[in-house]
Formats: sequence, C-alpha cells, structure tokens
Amino acid sequence: MNEHERLIADFYTSFQKLDGEGMAKCYHEDVFFYDPVFQDLQGDRAKSMWKMLCGNAKELTVEFGEITSPDEYGSCKWKAVYRFSRTGRMVTNKVTARFKFQDGKIIEHMDDFDIWRWSAQAMGIKGLLLGWTSAMKNKIRASARKGLDLYIKRNPPERGAA
Repeated sequence: MNEHERLIADFYTSFQKLDGEGMAKCYHEDVFFYDPVFQDLQGDRAKSMWKMLCGNAKELTVEFGEITSPDEYGSCKWKAVYRFSRTGRMVTNKVTARFKFQDGKIIEHMDDFDIWRWSAQAMGIKGLLLGWTSAMKNKIRASARKGLDLYIKRNPPERGAA
C-alpha cells in the first residue's frame, strides 16, 4: 500500500470510528469536495460536513475497499449503512470516491452515488416517486446545506485547525 492508499484507508477508518477530526486531518486545507447532495464544498466546509455526519450518525457501519492510487489520483469504493435521522429509515449508500492528492493530503474528493436510490431509501415512497426530479433533488440539497450551515454556526472551525 502506497502513501496515498494509506491516506484513503486512514480517512475511511476514521469514518468507521465516527472520528470526524481524523477525517478532516486527511484533507488539505484547500480541499474541494463534491457529492450529489452537498455538491461543492471547499476547505473548512468540507471538513465540517464530515464532522457533522459523524456527530449525527445513527447505527452507522462503513465498509471500504478497492483502494487504488497509482499516481496523484486515487479511488475507492465504500458503503455506508445507517438510519436516516429525519425519517428513521435505514439507508444503504454505495459510493465510488475519486481523489486527487497534494502535499501528502487529499486536495479533491468526489463521491458519486445514485441520489434517486438514496432518496427512495431515506424517504420511502415519496423519494421513490419524486427522487429523480430536479425539484426533489434541490429540496434534498437545500436541506443538507441548511443543516451544514447550522452545524458550522454552532461549531465554528478553529483557525489553523484540521
């Protein structure tokens, strides 16, 4: 396992332990994160998202594997099984992650998963019927951004901290 593959493994091992701080330490200070829900997050907002998700996790299990990083880019497949707090429904989210590295840290992290599949599990019949629509996707994204904004307001990032 090379340096970048170890960094990816450290990131997801921290996630398994619900250690948002440990995850944040794997990120470069100028990290860019994207996924279908949170979309574009940079720096402290990306780090805070993981801290929030770890802090709010209910019945979470994380599995990861297929880590590769032959050069400055890497990838991993991971799966999270958890109880979605708003509805109490269990969700299994299968994700493909892609990374770029700089200065021994993750500078770019892009997660890809099926938001329609996620919404059907998280919201039941409403998510199944409407989760493919732009309106539902935008509602999910707005709710996620609002939750992250509230988390950051209550837990502001420390200057110079991971």
